Amino acid sequence: MKPKSQIVDLPVYKPGKPIEEVKRELGLEQVIKLASNENPYGSSPAALEAITKEMANVSVYPDGSSAELTEVLAEHLGVERSNLIFGCGSDEIIALITRAFFLPGDETIMADQTFSVYKSNADIEGAVTIEVPLKNGTHDLPAMLAKINDKTKAVWICNPNNPTGTIVSEQDLITFMDQVPSHVMVVLDEAYYEFVTDEAYPQSIPLIDRYSNLVVLRTFSKIYGLASLRIGYGIARPEVIDLINRVREPFNTSRFGQVAAKAALQDQAFVQDCSQRNAADREWLQNEFSRLGLRYFSSQGNFILVDVNMPSLTAFQSLLKQGIIVRSGFHVYPTYIRVSVGTAEQNRAFIAALENTLAESELVRP
Repeated sequence: MKPKSQIVDLPVYKPGKPIEEVKRELGLEQVIKLASNENPYGSSPAALEAITKEMANVSVYPDGSSAELTEVLAEHLGVERSNLIFGCGSDEIIALITRAFFLPGDETIMADQTFSVYKSNADIEGAVTIEVPLKNGTHDLPAMLAKINDKTKAVWICNPNNPTGTIVSEQDLITFMDQVPSHVMVVLDEAYYEFVTDEAYPQSIPLIDRYSNLVVLRTFSKIYGLASLRIGYGIARPEVIDLINRVREPFNTSRFGQVAAKAALQDQAFVQDCSQRNAADREWLQNEFSRLGLRYFSSQGNFILVDVNMPSLTAFQSLLKQGIIVRSGFHVYPTYIRVSVGTAEQNRAFIAALENTLAESELVRP
């Protein structure tokens, strides 16, 4: 059996280390996971109630068109139903875009340190990835624009960017979009949209009327706390949605995901509460990093990328032994770890463990 040549050396995506695995490996009773940017406050009680009621229909296929969820989300966003597509997380919509539009030899542009799924899906389709270095942790839109040519199919902008948490402003985005050729798709990944507090952040959905080549991605995995149910969505012109839908599997989202997302949308008080808590705890963590003399990127997400002045794997292992799971392994930032913003209690535990890690590092230096 001979696979596609481009997948032979494709790295397998490594999710954050599971809590139970860490407990088992290290013999720990208490473990805090701050590695996967999950909502530490769970999900809306309304969503949990909807899931429970849906148990009676577990033997029935889901609605392949997500009709009821589409109606509720369209009203919530102020768009038409034809502007929406749902996926098994926004990750699947990324895969669907590459399947629908990319041919071997096409080029796609992205930052050199961003969500890895853009590149892996482009690789699968045989496309060529052009990586543009971040500038102070932020997408360098003029440099990305300069890389566009006749072979370019898409540009990916993660906003806020994962893992740096930085944003592209609305004015910078509009300036960029005004210069991007209409045949080049711009995919604006807003997985962390609801956590942003900076007023310069784009209101992207109205821009779809202005730019036919703009696709916006969002998810129910993050602030809505439905990560295990795998449901995300894309917003674009109807003609673009129609093309992406042609390569979508018939039943790609579950009944549980659909009813939970519908209920979660109708509980915006929960969303606002989580956003406000995250903003306060994010600021507290950043102040703690400043107190410890550590550099970090000022974040607009529910995570922070911080320089711990040692190989990130060393810090990861030290924190792991103390029952704290973070994320390491960012090739552009080899001494940085990414930590999700947890509850106040979890954040305090993380800072205490980080202080131990930093002290250990000082002791072992020559």
